[in-house]
Formats: sequence, structure tokens, C-alpha cells
Amino acid sequence: MADEVVLLDFWPSPFGMRVRIALAEKGIKYENKEEDLRNKSPLLLQMNPVHKKIPVLIHNGKSICESLIAVQYIDEVWNDRSPLLPSDPYQRAQARFWADFVDKKINDIGRKLWTKKGEEQEAAKKDFIDAIKLLEEQLGDKTYFGGDKIGFVDLALVPFYSWFKAYETFGNFKTESECPKFIAWAKRCMQKESVSKSLPEQEKVYDFIVERRKRMGIE
Repeated sequence: MADEVVLLDFWPSPFGMRVRIALAEKGIKYENKEEDLRNKSPLLLQMNPVHKKIPVLIHNGKSICESLIAVQYIDEVWNDRSPLLPSDPYQRAQARFWADFVDKKINDIGRKLWTKKGEEQEAAKKDFIDAIKLLEEQLGDKTYFGGDKIGFVDLALVPFYSWFKAYETFGNFKTESECPKFIAWAKRCMQKESVSKSLPEQEKVYDFIVERRKRMGIE
């Protein structure tokens, strides 16, 4: 029986992008079902009854929720090609740690950059650059966080690059002037088809954020 793979997704979500990249890296065919998060589908509510959020990976009728868990699941099920997590237990633990750091830091700080003003936004800018510099240290001289090949941390992090125009425009700063190594890494990732075809254009995400800000009453 052929695998039936469905992804419940929302195009600007960096979390959905992670799963898209993982599926593309493994060469897995799947059906992408775009969700309207203001009018969630019965399928989404059925497949993720706890959090009611995207992305949800559905494999042969069974749901896997939370993006990093879904990426690990993809790596374990289709383990015959393009490994995403290291085979060494210590390196695997480190990869999970830094992916968790991205979840807890980059996403939270990034949101503050386009929703806050004044002192809160200034503090978020400093926190953002500090976090990116920490990640630069982890990258070191490697091509990717995964080494010579794109890996788990790269997949966790690179989707946020599609939000950088929004972060930088509303935060009034440039990441590249402070963290050139990080931007060079992001551009290397974007040269990979699995990444470039999974991430929307920064301009499109920026326009989406402009509309979000209007709905939220942020001027």
C-alpha cells in the first residue's frame, strides 16, 4: 500500500515550512491542505483536538502534531534517505536543544519585533541580535548546522528567514550588518530547492504582516 501523506498547513507559518522542507528533502509526495485559521476545518479539529493548530502531518490516517515532532517522525519513518538528525546520540541531543532554542527564542522575539513599540521593541531587537549571534557561534565554520548537509537545526531555523523583511522593517534594523555569517548561511539554504520551494517570498510574508497589524490595530 502506498503511503498517504497529507499536511494541514498555512502558507506563512514557519512551523508548516519546517515540515514542507523535511518532506521535500526526503522526496515524499503529499497533499497540502491550506487551512483558514479563522475558520478551522473539521479535519484540523479532529486531527489536532488538543491544540487545534497547524501544522498537522497525517500519515495513513494518523496525525502527528507539533512541527519539530513531525520533522523527527518524517526522519524516522523515511530513514533510508537524507538523514536530518545525526546518528550520534550526543549530537542528536544537541540538535534537539538548539531546535528547541529556536522555538522558544526566535519565534517569541520575532513576534515582538512587529507587534511592539518603543522600549519593548528596542529590547526585542537586542534580544534578537543576541540570539542570532549565539546561533552563529554554533554554526562556526560549518556549511550548515547539520555539517556538510542540511539538518534538523537548519530546518527548524531557516523558515524564519522568510519573516526577516517584516522583522527588520518594523524593527528598523538590519540583521546582516550585525550577523553577516548568519545571513550567508540563510542564503546558502535558499539555494537548495527543498528550501526555496517550501518558503514564501519575504515580500509576500511582509504584506501578510501589514494586514495582520491593521487587523490588530497596530499603526
